[in-house]
Amino acid sequence: MRSDILGSILSDLNGGSVDIEASAVISTDGLIMAAMLPASMDEDRVGAMAAAMLSLGDRTAQELARGHLEQVLIKGDNGYVLMTHAGDEAVLSVMAKPSARLGLIFLDVKRAAESIAKVI
Repeated sequence: MRSDILGSILSDLNGGSVDIEASAVISTDGLIMAAMLPASMDEDRVGAMAAAMLSLGDRTAQELARGHLEQVLIKGDNGYVLMTHAGDEAVLSVMAKPSARLGLIFLDVKRAAESIAKVI
């Protein structure tokens, strides 16, 4: 039931923007809770990396006195990876095209993370 609701939130997120290519809800220990990823991506690897990056981002923000971490953004030649907390127990990870309009993506991701936090 919960995974169905999370899947629905991800479906709405991915369907709401042509710039979003994939998304996943991951527990803070790296386990996939729901995902809309290409078949070529290893869910376990995506989960582990996203949880590790967000944890490192939390620690960095704390150590460098930057306040509460909002998001981690990675930019590569082939696009973006955006990770943000979805409540205390989950991470929302989104992959977007290199031409993505980040302002709209940030807004959509924030809303999705809030919805996910209510479910978890």
